[in-house]
Amino acid sequence: MKYYSTRKSTAVVDLKTAVTKGLADDNGLFMPERIESFDSAFFKNIANLSFQDIAFEVAKKFFSDDVELHSLKELVYDAINFDCPVVPVNGNIYSLELFHGPTLAFKDVGARFMARLLGYFLEKSEKTVHVLVATSGDTGSAVANGFLGVEGIHVHVLYPKGKVSDIQESQFTTLGQNITAIEIDGNFDDCQRLVKTAFLDAEINKQLTLTSANSINVARFLPQAFYYFNAYARLQGVLKEQNKEMVIAVPSGNFGNLTAGLFAKRMGLPVARFIAANNNNDIVYNYLKTAKYEPRASVQTIANAMDVGDPSNFVRIIDLYNNNFEAISEHIVGYRYSDDEIKSVIKHVFDEFAYLLDPHGACGYEALNQYLNNNQLGVFLETAHPAKFTETVEAVVGKGNVPLPLKLAEFMKGEKLSIPMSKQFDDFKAYLKELN
Repeated sequence: MKYYSTRKSTAVVDLKTAVTKGLADDNGLFMPERIESFDSAFFKNIANLSFQDIAFEVAKKFFSDDVELHSLKELVYDAINFDCPVVPVNGNIYSLELFHGPTLAFKDVGARFMARLLGYFLEKSEKTVHVLVATSGDTGSAVANGFLGVEGIHVHVLYPKGKVSDIQESQFTTLGQNITAIEIDGNFDDCQRLVKTAFLDAEINKQLTLTSANSINVARFLPQAFYYFNAYARLQGVLKEQNKEMVIAVPSGNFGNLTAGLFAKRMGLPVARFIAANNNNDIVYNYLKTAKYEPRASVQTIANAMDVGDPSNFVRIIDLYNNNFEAISEHIVGYRYSDDEIKSVIKHVFDEFAYLLDPHGACGYEALNQYLNNNQLGVFLETAHPAKFTETVEAVVGKGNVPLPLKLAEFMKGEKLSIPMSKQFDDFKAYLKELN
């Protein structure tokens, strides 16, 4: 399959090029030339398939033209070696728990798949590929751990100083080996700008082979479609028994997750509506109200993974719908929540239903709570384990009510290894020029 740029001013490329480059030469994001749909037989049998089986069937629709089937199956089953269960919370609201992977965040799915796919393409290469990734929290940990120890790849994680949780920071600053953490004196948008600018710098690209593992990379965001199909498979019986349609609420920051959901819908997944659940970084929420997209500097919130002022993947949504606002607003509705509202939701759900939300999942839950009617069943994405935000969540539900998983406890024991850096591109460029 070929991949084109959302800016449509450069030649189409194959999957290997799209994955290894990350960003198109015209600074656009890569999109597949076609999206293949499933037939009705697939959905009739989907409830009998495991998450791994479903992931492989979806992966074939995207990647089988470029990867041998036996290799693709190995990649998928190795990357997706954990479950993403659907858990009832309250009446017709369910949680799709995406925190059962190695770093306890949804990005384990895309990051682990991308690491293996990139390794597959680079198997016979002698040149090091440098992965540049900007993170507002969970992306850095998922990518760093997904690529840890992979030969021929060095990961450079840029994160905003003082704006990620201690646990998130420990997950990518304590690893060493082929992982370098860079602490930027700025916000997430500054980190993202540095990465994008590096991709466009001719001098750097002549010296180094660069790619990105943010959701701008097709190998990171497309696999996120896997778990939308899994959610439907787990709930298909309930949906049919109660004669309800499915609505999915997605905590949204850089919008890769929601974009993957829209791809799943285009492939035939029966989703009645997607909800973009925002924090105070409400750029897309305002777009859905006004048809005007007006990015601005991000603001810091307790749902820090959503602290994005200019979501990169929004251009993919625009492209997918041919810039048709009516079509976009027909499939997506927006909700917005302040820090105080998020805290209130966490406390209410914990007290009333004994379910512990993280700040991002709280936005998704409350959006469903406000939106659903009696003919609908709602699924929200619980994108990270609440323990990754222990200080915030315990301040709401009380000390000792957020157990620390062993996986996270082990990360906290490590020594922080990071490089402090300003938000000026000249400083980042000087760092890159020193690399071999």
